[in-house]
Amino acid sequence: MLLLRIALAVLGCFVATGWSSAAAEEKSTNDVPRLSIETLFEKNEFESKGYSGRWSDDSTGYYQTIDSAATKGGQDIVLIDPESGATNVLVAAQDLIPPGAGSPLSIAGYAFSTNRSKLLIFTNTKRVWRHHDRGDYWVLDRSSLELRQLGSNAPPSSLLHAKLSPDGRFAGYVRDNNIFVEDLRSGVVRQLTTAPAGSEVIHGAFDWVYEEEFEMRDGWRWSPDGRAIAFWQIDPSGVRNFPLIDNVSGLYPEIQWIPYPKTGQQNSAARAGVVSVESGQITWMQIPGEPRDHYIHSIEWPEHASGLIVQQLNRLQNLNRVFLAIASTGAVRELFSESDAAWVDVRTDNLWTAKRRVFPWISERDGWKRWYTAHVDTGRLQPLFDDPMDVVAPVEWVEDTGDLYFIASPTHAAQRYLYRTSMRGGKPERVTPMDQPGSHSYQVSPNGKWALHTWSSFDVPPTVELVRLPEHTTVRVLEDNKALKDKLSKLELPPVEYFKAKVAPEVEVDAYCLKPPGFDPAGKYPVIVYVYGEPAGQTVGDRWAGAGGLWHRLLANEGFVVLSFDNRGTPAPRGREWRKSIYRQIGILAAADQAAAMRHTLESRPYLDATRVGIWGWSGGGSMTLNALLKYPDLYQAGIAVASVPNMRLYDTIYQERYMGLPDDNVDGYRNGSPLNFAHQLQGQLLLVHGTGDDNVHYQGVEALIDRLVHHKKQFELLLYPNRSHGIGEGQGTTLHLREAMLRFWKRHLLKTAP
Repeated sequence: MLLLRIALAVLGCFVATGWSSAAAEEKSTNDVPRLSIETLFEKNEFESKGYSGRWSDDSTGYYQTIDSAATKGGQDIVLIDPESGATNVLVAAQDLIPPGAGSPLSIAGYAFSTNRSKLLIFTNTKRVWRHHDRGDYWVLDRSSLELRQLGSNAPPSSLLHAKLSPDGRFAGYVRDNNIFVEDLRSGVVRQLTTAPAGSEVIHGAFDWVYEEEFEMRDGWRWSPDGRAIAFWQIDPSGVRNFPLIDNVSGLYPEIQWIPYPKTGQQNSAARAGVVSVESGQITWMQIPGEPRDHYIHSIEWPEHASGLIVQQLNRLQNLNRVFLAIASTGAVRELFSESDAAWVDVRTDNLWTAKRRVFPWISERDGWKRWYTAHVDTGRLQPLFDDPMDVVAPVEWVEDTGDLYFIASPTHAAQRYLYRTSMRGGKPERVTPMDQPGSHSYQVSPNGKWALHTWSSFDVPPTVELVRLPEHTTVRVLEDNKALKDKLSKLELPPVEYFKAKVAPEVEVDAYCLKPPGFDPAGKYPVIVYVYGEPAGQTVGDRWAGAGGLWHRLLANEGFVVLSFDNRGTPAPRGREWRKSIYRQIGILAAADQAAAMRHTLESRPYLDATRVGIWGWSGGGSMTLNALLKYPDLYQAGIAVASVPNMRLYDTIYQERYMGLPDDNVDGYRNGSPLNFAHQLQGQLLLVHGTGDDNVHYQGVEALIDRLVHHKKQFELLLYPNRSHGIGEGQGTTLHLREAMLRFWKRHLLKTAP
């Protein structure tokens, strides 16, 4: 999947490239900013700033942030009163200097114990797959100022997912695929789980496919009383290994083997256990079903509860069963289930607690993602409102008032706003002011009185502010990005245009258009379409997209009109029918919609040159590029497919089977949705780009496509990056090389120039 995360990372923040026009190659100055590849990505002259604040997990209503400290290289953790703005240093950088060290720890992450007597610091991190989950952990006793490292006999950067127990007595963490607890008084370390000798069984973390497709990394939970730990056990035995081959690091190739379940193949087995911290005894939850043909995608231990909420998906992912599991016995009771003729969208950011017997739940059962109340005792679901709108994401449940804050956008699928409803029911109300278009995100305080609010639009960088709720009045601006906004204003960039493109008699898709400066409506312009098109993400968003968005501005500056369309099947807030119309026809309906949208736009905008239409995308967008170029050769003249999936049979179980079903039950869908099978139809210019170390979308698929293209005597261009992963960002000069190659390709084939 990151058939989205990478696609949107490319759009929003991927580091880019090296070609620029002669004018753009001139040295940028503060007075005369220039939009070039160098200023965008190498010099980072157009980088926006954010704010690292977060709310305290208590009733104070204060928020915390990390500030640079006077101590060399250090950071203070600061507590801020939202009402007055008064600050108080909770932890000074000087208190985070390890014994014998000359500088404070660098803070990659931190967490306080419930009573704030202890502080856990995450530092010296290393990437596992997508994220920096492995590292060192230190604990500061705030009363004695003793600072000591957890797992002191462990190799550097070898611990994962450390957490303090609710009472602050223990720290738990994962090391070598097992769960350990460390007594913070005595320093005694105990191993709570043990994998069978010679096995690759994982406790408290996940295998590759769970992490990639369910975004699950931290695989264990403290009980509310700190006496037990709930955890996942993942057994990958029987899952076939895939080799990643490093040909450039030594005299002979080095091979890394990864358990990787491809469509229709065997999955890892997953089960849920609870281990006693005192005795080490494990009780396995009696979740029904064959472990290799089901997924446990959520284990939550609500505050003050003796039981767990466990969610289980079947392999087709069209049935989600929600169980209440008794930690002491392992007995389970099904509370309710969600089913769908296509797939069930599941969440792991649910808002529930055992303080009440009712909790909020998001269901799509009536055609829209809406709020329901779920009753723990009966499992009954009751809708809170019947407005035809989708809940994009939950934000906060304020238990004292019953208010539910969430993100939605009923009238503009490219935008995002804050809404509020009540657990007692009632019509949702928009909280974001009507005069603030674009996309908004919020961190709402636990007491519901405040929010850290970030908002932006396609043309306007983010502003971060503290607002008072529910009236949404601005208390103070925390980051305005004024310097960046001033610099952008001097570029005089034409504003983005949002429009609709017709793809069927009663169906229109959302789109945007970027025009070159000095646009002449009587002219004829080459076109570049940026595409993703799969259920994992949208490209048409009214939000600041960082360097990736400005990359498309740069293409417009070079003389291209840049377009993007969100076809049916993308996760827009337009109802279930829109999103799930793509079921069992990934690469089929989406490619048809993209082609229909392009034809409609060519017909309605005579300034577009129908003989010079290019398309590009990354990951799922790379696959869509191939489908467009190979299935509609009369429409597209050139395409760049980066990290594409030419054959869906070669991709992983969780993502591909969710949207396509099992291969044996959808032979025609897998065949007709895989661009590999249309290689004989290539007529335009094609550039294939891939990292040979891509653990997500394997280079194997590109080789299979190349074999077909050669067989059919089709010429193409190929750009491979040794050992680079799905983001193709590793190694000095990689990004600049890639983006230079991309721009040269477009100029050569659509502008008909040879730089």
